[in-house]
Parts: sequence; structure tokens; C-alpha cells
Amino acid sequence: MHKIIFYPVGNGDTSQIILENGKRLLCDFRHQKKSEADGSKDFNLKKHLKDELDKEQRDYFDVVAFTHGDSDHICSSTEFFELLHAAKYQGDGRIKIKELWVPAAMILETATNDEQSDEFILWRQEARYRLKQGKGIRVFSKPEKLKQWFEDNDLHVDDRRSLITDAGQLVPNFRLNVDGVEFFCHSPFIKHIDGDDIMRNEAALIFQVRFEVCGTRFNYFATGDSEHEVLADIVKTTRYHGNDDRLDWDLFSLPHHCSYLTLGPDKGDRETNPVDRVAELLLHGQKDAYIVSSSNPIGSDKAAYEQQQPPHIQAKNTYVNYLQKIRGRRFLVTMEEPSESKPQPIVFEISKNGGKLASTKMVGAASIISSVPPRAG
Repeated sequence: MHKIIFYPVGNGDTSQIILENGKRLLCDFRHQKKSEADGSKDFNLKKHLKDELDKEQRDYFDVVAFTHGDSDHICSSTEFFELLHAAKYQGDGRIKIKELWVPAAMILETATNDEQSDEFILWRQEARYRLKQGKGIRVFSKPEKLKQWFEDNDLHVDDRRSLITDAGQLVPNFRLNVDGVEFFCHSPFIKHIDGDDIMRNEAALIFQVRFEVCGTRFNYFATGDSEHEVLADIVKTTRYHGNDDRLDWDLFSLPHHCSYLTLGPDKGDRETNPVDRVAELLLHGQKDAYIVSSSNPIGSDKAAYEQQQPPHIQAKNTYVNYLQKIRGRRFLVTMEEPSESKPQPIVFEISKNGGKLASTKMVGAASIISSVPPRAG
């Protein structure tokens, strides 16, 4: 079987896909230093991932994908991974990356160092180094700015075309009939990068990840921190090209930690009203589908309804309502499973019987969407 794992890292993102053939793909990385303190109850991502790899006698991931360069998606990553562009970031037990996946924006952002984190700058250097070397990287989107960057570095885009995947294309080195998985790139669009300013959230990676086991398919919609305008563009463009099935999902990871802005421009009093095309995307959820919010716990008291930063209870209420419409299964929050006092990774197993939630317990009726019995498998 294949596995999808979501790690409890607060208002941040880290997830992993483990394929039946043993390949491992890590998406984003947020390690909280406070978890290293003696007696800390916080989830120690570094230790957990290293322990996982040690059990498999590995010191590498096949793929590490950064959806974008915000701190809650790369925090402490430059201390954990081996970087090829400088010797001081190598050795000493660092974890290797066979192939780095980044949006073109990570290559091209040019703000001053004072406006960018040290870690983002290091990953930009690493991505640029790998792209110049012509190996160990995949860049998503091919805007004019990237073509100009190649020319400025005495290269031509055709020299690295095999390393670039555009929106609307499949990642070439994963195939359903070989790996049991394929990655359909929904975003970034060229327009997200070729404007005057590169906005990280709009230029983030978004995939439909399609698994297949013995003829049974399971679709995972994997997002970064996109807002509703980007999701609406994805629906419009995907339908224009007749790829409606690429909007289907059995598992949906919410953008931006359950922010209302991923649904529409106004938070609402009790619920957020999604714009039409985002509503259409939510209705592409399949029966028994799951939604996962990589976020802090979502309260339901007066303070929760008034708080400014995500997660937003108004957005959760909307997602739960749409799960009911499609006869979905559960809304899960990474920092609530199996309990708020000791959250643990949420694991989905994908087999010939479809996908099932494998590792977290029912902790309250509020999370239960339907009375459909669990799938076999």
C-alpha cells in the first residue's frame, strides 16, 4: 500500500508520501526548536523523520518539495538537509535530497536580504546551484523571467527543459503503471510569477496526486498557501482544457491552515461563503472523502469567531458543510489528533480497497461527518 502522513507542526506544513515501492516524498518542513527541550510535549519533527529513515537504513528522501518559501514551510530545514552548493552544509548526519522540487518563484525572488529569511536565501542558492548543474531538481512553471535568468547565467531554457514542469502537465518521472502514483501540476501559472512582484502564496505548488492500486484510484489534492483567486483559476483552466477529473479528490489538504481567504474574500459571521468556482472544487470531493487542516486546534467559542489569524472557525464550518453535501467522512486537524494534549501524525493508507484513516482515534462527534462504516482494507 501507499501512505500519506501529515505531521503535527502547529500552524505550518509538513507531510510525506511513502510509496509502495519504497520511494519517499516529503512536502515542506517545519521543525519547532522548542520540541527539542527536555520534557517538551511538542512534536519533534527532526527526530521523528530521522528515526523513520534510520529504520529503513536510509539517509535521503527521493523528493523534497517546498510549496513556497515562507517560514512555516521551511523552518529549520537548512539545519536538517544536506545542501550541495556549500561544503559547510554537508555531512554531520544531514539528510540528502535526491530531487528538489520548487516553484520558479523560489529561483527568481530578488528582494533584499533584509526582506527575506536566511533560510529562504539558502534554498534559493541551492535551487539555483542544482539548476545550473542540470540535475537533482525540478522547477515548476516556465515564465519569461526564468528564461531571462537562464540567459543571464549563460544558459538557455532548452538546456534545462527536461527539469521544468508547467501547470497542466504530469511530473514525468512518476507513472501510475510503474510507481502507482502520478502528480498533476495545477499551479503555479506563469502569470503568478511574471508580474512586477512575485507573491509566494499565489506562486505556490498545487498538485492533484493520483494513486492507483489494483485498479482502484485515490485522488489527493495537495495545496500550499493559495488563496481563493488561485483555486478559482485552477477550476476555470482545468475545465477549459477538459480535465475535470483532475479536480476530483478523496483527500484534500487545506491551504493556509484553514484560512477563510482560501474560500472567499469575506470571513463571514458563522461561515465563509465560498466563491462559485471554489464551491465547485469542493463539490468534486468523492463519497467518504477526508479534509485535513494542517493547523493549530480550531476552537468554537466567541474568541475563535473573532480571531484574525488562521485557523478560522468560519472556514471550518464551510468545509464541514461541503463534506456533508458530498457524503464525506471526516474533517481532521493535525494539532487535534488523536488529542490536543498529544497530537501525533495522521496517517492514511491507500490500498486496493481505497484510502482509509489508519492511525488516529475518533475523539468526538464534532469531527464525524457521516455514519458510513469504515472501508475495508
